[in-house]
Amino acid sequence: MKNASLVLNVVLAIAVAVLYYLHFKDRPAEIQPVAAPAEAKGKEIVYVNVDSLLTKYDYFKDTQKVLESKRFQLENDLATKGRNLQNKVAFFQQRAQTMTMEQGRATEASLQKEQQDLLAYRERAAQNLAVEEQKKNQELYDQIYDYLKKVNAQNKYEFVLGYTKGGGILFADPSADATKKILDGLNKEYQAKQQPKK
Repeated sequence: MKNASLVLNVVLAIAVAVLYYLHFKDRPAEIQPVAAPAEAKGKEIVYVNVDSLLTKYDYFKDTQKVLESKRFQLENDLATKGRNLQNKVAFFQQRAQTMTMEQGRATEASLQKEQQDLLAYRERAAQNLAVEEQKKNQELYDQIYDYLKKVNAQNKYEFVLGYTKGGGILFADPSADATKKILDGLNKEYQAKQQPKK
């Protein structure tokens, strides 16, 4: 009896499966209409020509003048100190025959120390100038970044790229060039900071 019940259940399951197949096999699958995707809005990307920015931004030009002046003063100072040392060496060489051995050694040691001091001074001055230049470059970057951040509150640019010929960007569409607009704003802001406060 149990076997008959089991066989009957198997036959009924097969019959249901066949009926299910026959019923749905000829029906075309219902095609769900696909909703058209909403128009994707691209991210706003502009670029700034870095070469133009550096050559036309008044802050950068003023900073370069100051640094160039300091370099020139340092070179003149080093040249003057170097000539003084050369004159002392030449004077020592002329008077070396009239000096005692101890005086000669003492003068020679003094001149060597002066030469080492001059080299150390040149090294320190060059490092100080490099640190100042690095600080000015950081200030330049901060000013540009702060300005772009402030202006971007209105424009909502996703990216502002820095373009230089031969750089990482191979092509830049001129319609995305925001250099003049950003440069004008930066110069206007810089000039306002330079005017004496009343």
